[in-house]
Amino acid sequence: MAPEAGEHVVTSSSYITHHLGHWRSSPQTSIVDFHVINYDTIFWSVLLALVTFLLLRAAAKGATAGVPGRFQNAFESLVELVEDQSKSIVHGNRTFIAPLALTVLVWVVLMNSMDFLPVDLFATAFRWAGLHTAEGHEPFFRVVPTADLNGTFGMGLVVFFFMIYYGIKIHSFGGFIKGLFTAPFGHHPALWLPNLFINIIEYAARTVSLSMRLFGNMFAGELLFLLIALLGATWVGFTTQSVALAGLQVLLGTGWALFHLLIVPLQAFIFMMLTLVYIGQAHEGH
Repeated sequence: MAPEAGEHVVTSSSYITHHLGHWRSSPQTSIVDFHVINYDTIFWSVLLALVTFLLLRAAAKGATAGVPGRFQNAFESLVELVEDQSKSIVHGNRTFIAPLALTVLVWVVLMNSMDFLPVDLFATAFRWAGLHTAEGHEPFFRVVPTADLNGTFGMGLVVFFFMIYYGIKIHSFGGFIKGLFTAPFGHHPALWLPNLFINIIEYAARTVSLSMRLFGNMFAGELLFLLIALLGATWVGFTTQSVALAGLQVLLGTGWALFHLLIVPLQAFIFMMLTLVYIGQAHEGH
């Protein structure tokens, strides 16, 4: 529709750019800028971590020896799934690792599920509340923490920390350092630097691939929802073209949302499994 007097014109590119913008502490001036904090990613990550804690706590406190209800039955199945996977991958003490994997799974599922919210939900709420930037746009606000590389890379760094921690805990500090210089090619002094280089690359690759895989899938899903939403932006009344595009938007949006019902838990499961694999590898001998 034609914009009213005093309103800014929203193009397809500006619509997508705005919805992919973050509520930041300051403008980002380079690809890597550690001075910038994405407040929306931190807010939703912490809030959903709290929800994860409350859900798991409720499931643990509500566990009974009798016939379980649906809620308890669902979490018992989830715990059994995670326990079986951790048992087959991690050969050692899993007192902390199995609960960590369960927490990661539920937390990432909740963060991924934020992608099901309507793409214009908060923009509409901000508009009704009269909130806008100096340029006349609604404030930037993204609700899918896993569609932000900063969020997934932070999670990858935590997994990296546990890889190093368990590598030192299982093999001792001296054994861990020795493994960096003597595996995989051998103990000869001429091979120490190649071994160290390969191990550094391996640890970096694990962290980056873990982060990028989750980010790439969720970012692509969010972008497709935005592209589908643009089909309805061409509505100019009950014309053949407008009705056809609106119907296509409903059809594609429903189809992609149904497909997303598989992507959301699948990506969380993959992240959890890779976390277990990487920690499990730290338990293995060099």
